[in-house]
Amino acid sequence: MKHNEFLPMDENLNLPKYIEFREHGRENLGADVPVEVYRLLEYSFREELAGRFGKETQIEIFRSAGYRAGIFFAQHYLDLTLGHFDFIAQLQRRLEELRIGVLRVEETEEDTGKMVLTIAEDADCSGLPALGETVCNYDEGFLAGILTAYTQKPYTAVEVDCWATGDRVCRFRAEIQQTGKGK
Repeated sequence: MKHNEFLPMDENLNLPKYIEFREHGRENLGADVPVEVYRLLEYSFREELAGRFGKETQIEIFRSAGYRAGIFFAQHYLDLTLGHFDFIAQLQRRLEELRIGVLRVEETEEDTGKMVLTIAEDADCSGLPALGETVCNYDEGFLAGILTAYTQKPYTAVEVDCWATGDRVCRFRAEIQQTGKGK
């Protein structure tokens, strides 16, 4: 790798380091980018990964990246010490403030940890035509990562309804992983 005078040669960049630079470099344009630009990035990666490695691997990579981002988001943008309902209210506010989407909780089972969540107006797919399949794999991982960081229990989230399947919101079933299952 070429010498970088701002970073030691042996330091590897990772998610926290990339996010650390968020306050620099966009003094004129600001922090926001249009949804179209976000989708250009997301769907070009989706196509490239699926073309190189197959659709199942692409989906797993998106879920895994979303999970990593969800853990980071929870640890850096949320108060993980709040009670369940205050935590959910805070999460709803943060997702709306950051224009990620409008979160609603349809069902929650406190004894099992199972939840049904919807996200309306999400950046990934709101407004897409019906494609016949769910496409919010990154969001599956993102929600699972947030819930894992909050509860300290390994969560999974699976999208069951999506704009891309003809629905008006994206609906996710989240639950604590059973022992022996991967994320």
